[in-house]
Amino acid sequence: MNIVDMLFGRPLATEEEKAERIGPIKGIPIFGLDALSSAAYGPEAALTLLIPLGMAGAAYVWPITIGIVILLGIVYFSYRQTISAYPQGGGSYTVASENLGESAGLLAAAALMIDYVLTAAVGISAGVGALVSAVPSLESKTLWLCLGILFIITIVNLRGVQETGGVFLLPTYIFIACLLGLIAVGLVKTLAAGGHPVPVVMPPKLTAVTGTVGLWLLLRTFSSGCTAMTGVEAVSNGVMAFRDPTDKWAKRTLTIIIGILMVMLVGIAYLVPTYGIAATDPGAAGYQSVLSMLLAAVTGRGWFYWVSIASILIVLSLSANTAFADFPRLARAIAQNGYLPFAFVTRGRRLVFAQGVYALAILTGALLIIFGGVTDRLIPLYAVGAFLAFTLSQAGMVVHWRKHGGPGSGRSMLFNGLGALATGITTAVVLVAKFVDGAWITVLLIPGLILMMRGVKRHYTLVGEEINTNRPVETENLSEPIVLLPLDRWSLVADKAVRYAWTLSKDIHVLHVHFGEETHSLCRIWPEMVEKPARAAGLPLPKLVVLDSPYRFIVKPIVNYAMELQAANPGRNITMLIPELVESHWWHYLLHNNRPEAIRALLLFGGNQRITVASLPYHLKA
Repeated sequence: MNIVDMLFGRPLATEEEKAERIGPIKGIPIFGLDALSSAAYGPEAALTLLIPLGMAGAAYVWPITIGIVILLGIVYFSYRQTISAYPQGGGSYTVASENLGESAGLLAAAALMIDYVLTAAVGISAGVGALVSAVPSLESKTLWLCLGILFIITIVNLRGVQETGGVFLLPTYIFIACLLGLIAVGLVKTLAAGGHPVPVVMPPKLTAVTGTVGLWLLLRTFSSGCTAMTGVEAVSNGVMAFRDPTDKWAKRTLTIIIGILMVMLVGIAYLVPTYGIAATDPGAAGYQSVLSMLLAAVTGRGWFYWVSIASILIVLSLSANTAFADFPRLARAIAQNGYLPFAFVTRGRRLVFAQGVYALAILTGALLIIFGGVTDRLIPLYAVGAFLAFTLSQAGMVVHWRKHGGPGSGRSMLFNGLGALATGITTAVVLVAKFVDGAWITVLLIPGLILMMRGVKRHYTLVGEEINTNRPVETENLSEPIVLLPLDRWSLVADKAVRYAWTLSKDIHVLHVHFGEETHSLCRIWPEMVEKPARAAGLPLPKLVVLDSPYRFIVKPIVNYAMELQAANPGRNITMLIPELVESHWWHYLLHNNRPEAIRALLLFGGNQRITVASLPYHLKA
């Protein structure tokens, strides 16, 4: 087994695609990690903004969370309708494009692409944040830990859907068990203590109150808490990853994910003020995550604490997998319509859309480097794209039901209309509340991406207009090409090249740039090595052309000769036949010049239509 097979697994045949499909057990780790893991950083993102209120700030988390859970329920029912209407995969891009038009579709596509990159970056940075919270000595290595986890997730996703689900299965369910166990134990202790439990480990003392409650602060807190809703659309985007009937298993998976998430959000929001916990400054010394403090307060710092912290770290880091599951599928859908390079349409060796995985990994890595891998710096950019996509998807579904009707269409239209209204208002709130903090970057990136996609589409359209034809192949005015053959000296490589040139044309120009003794040697042996055997075989004599180069340029005289010959022979095609050594080891190429590549590049990009460049390989045995 070679190293590629060890890293990525054996190649999968196209007919094995159905065997790669999944059910809810693996669907939850693949498509639900982003939503479920947001229970670890969504409440903390809200609490962080309430730090100036001291302990009083924790009391506002409960009503804010209830509002988020209600909104989550609305979105859940809306996406169930989307899955029913688009069992082939009804992501926001598809729904908006088909029902609201091209511009709305591109807006949804740009919003989702940005959201997925942020999902991956925030998930990884939040996971590392949880680790740093438990082991503060690792704080200086935050960025390197983020990039290392990104590399691992990328490799795992390139191995295929089934293996990805298998790898993430155990950490996901341990995480769910730990958080639900934490909530259950916390609630039991709270009830036993009459609503006033004593923490096993006292949380850090809160700083003095430095701010007051205001509408602006509550709006910002709500918008940060809404990050807990990102990832909800993932199942609707990846319906085709499920086994048949796809819509049934997709809806079941979505129901389980949303149900668990609601319990987690409500449970954490209730226990945080009960145990006197508030957020600590992520950039300050002694930082601890909210879940770390809550676990210590409820269960102490025993084995359950460390298992839970480990599961939170792993799942937060792996939550980036939701983006890796959906971004390539989204990119494929966009590329099929010509708005992204066609390479995104092709499946890789393990039946995943590998180009999308590579693109997401590169963009996520760049974002982590720019923001130093700190979650708090990334959160303000987050959720705008997700809620914009929510709104466009639900609005598109309203139009869909109006167009197609059918049993239950009125009820479905009501659900989707309510979802569009709720998420539209939330989008505006999130945008206004986070604009100054960094959401303006997302606002600028979205139209930039739309312009880029339109540019790609325009390019493909222009190329199609230029090269598409309905006429039969032309059979008139066919002639042999003039063959140009650059040689530096006589060798077995040159021998093979001349022999091959005779099979193409009778008009062969052997080009040699004047280079001292090598030129004299070639001219001296040329009659004996080439002309005499050619005459004996009745073959046309190749013309040896020695090109002057007073400044010792090699490539430029050869390219100039080809261009001049093209201009002098308007009715002829020209073939530049370039002999090349093929080494047995890649490092041997460092010992040779790169003139063949330079000649090829200058001729191919020189704007000519009648010069063909062909490589003639000579494989070295040693």
